[in-house]
Amino acid sequence: MTSIDLIDPATGEVFGTAPVGRESEVDAAVRRAATAFATWRRSTPMRRQAALLAVADALEANAGEIADLECRETGKDKAVVLDEEIPQSADVLRFFAGAARTMPGAATGEYLDGHTSSLRREPIGVIAQITPWNYPLMMAVWKIAPAVAAGNTVVVKPADTTPSSTLLLGSLASRHLPEGVVNVVTGDRDTGRLLVTHPIPAMVSITGSTRAGIEVARAAADTLKRTHLELGGNAPVLVFDDVDVAEAADGIIAAAFYNAGQDCTAAARVLVQDRVHDEFVAALAVRAQAARTGPLNSAAQLERVTGLLDRLPGHAVVHCGGKRLGERGFFVEPTVISGLRQDDEIVQEEVFAPVITVQRFTTDDEGVTGANGVPQGLASSVWTADAARAARLAVELDFGCVWVNTHGPLASEMPHGGFGQSGYGKDLSTIGLEDYTRVKHVMTRLG
Repeated sequence: MTSIDLIDPATGEVFGTAPVGRESEVDAAVRRAATAFATWRRSTPMRRQAALLAVADALEANAGEIADLECRETGKDKAVVLDEEIPQSADVLRFFAGAARTMPGAATGEYLDGHTSSLRREPIGVIAQITPWNYPLMMAVWKIAPAVAAGNTVVVKPADTTPSSTLLLGSLASRHLPEGVVNVVTGDRDTGRLLVTHPIPAMVSITGSTRAGIEVARAAADTLKRTHLELGGNAPVLVFDDVDVAEAADGIIAAAFYNAGQDCTAAARVLVQDRVHDEFVAALAVRAQAARTGPLNSAAQLERVTGLLDRLPGHAVVHCGGKRLGERGFFVEPTVISGLRQDDEIVQEEVFAPVITVQRFTTDDEGVTGANGVPQGLASSVWTADAARAARLAVELDFGCVWVNTHGPLASEMPHGGFGQSGYGKDLSTIGLEDYTRVKHVMTRLG
């Protein structure tokens, strides 16, 4: 079997390899999942709950090893992984463990004379799942937990640059779930294509770029597989002139630079009302200059980001950053850029780096038009002291999530997913659980 180099993004140096699954490996994993589905689909919600709770406990018990793997491949701060990402991942597993026992459905009743109707909510089958490199562990959990809770079996293909924490998660899950319920296949884009086009999976779920989602949807269409697409973000942040500038700047910097800005909900596209524009840009620049961010994921991502920065239009004003940081590893300087226009490349493209773009607006309507003026529709936020304005804009903003005076918090009980080129389908919540089910109507003639 061929292998792929694993590179430490903080140094740019190779530290290991991972196998590249080809047709035989993908086929074997899918067939293991299909065999397991025959019995797992009949398992009781109580059994699924117990298994997922055990996986959550195992995740926490092995937190140190998981964090070491995650940090080596992503360049993240270990304390952040231990204190935030692993606890959140365990919480998602526990949420779906409970949700497995509360599957919603219409009451059985007589809706046609002489007949009784009921609805069965059933698992779909084998689910092909593709996860990204920015949150390897969390995104694997977000996919595995609802699918398995609903009675499906899964084959997960992690990103080629960050496979290790997902492999360990799969190993831990296999100790508490029947053989073949959770399978992991590592590899490159061709491995992913083999998984998506395999005839057995009934659904494909991907978290990734819009480009990758379009490719998956196109390939899945050949066999009419269901698709669940959580794609790019490019989130707008609307800042009005009644905010506390220092407080809002603190919150937005934290939400923009978390994980080096490599977050589909990053608060990186900031639109500021005229009266506080200059003051707010200055506050962002001061905080950005003091920020310390980790590396980008790969040399390819570094090249993409520096290309966007090199192609800035002449009217752009760089207040800080704007360049690669150092010659070792894949770092970019924390950056704040103002003077931008709606059709600028760096506004329309999701940067996915510690880069904040700033646009000026005057009226509420102008701000909403700018916020909505990109193809993506995952998340957004409104910063204002005016409750009526916040309520009105929450309706007008065309995004799957609207935060008010905050940006980024997630709860397992609330859905996460977007509109437009950010895809469709929801992660988290009971809505996310329902996405991994199908509905069957059973009608019985009375008498």
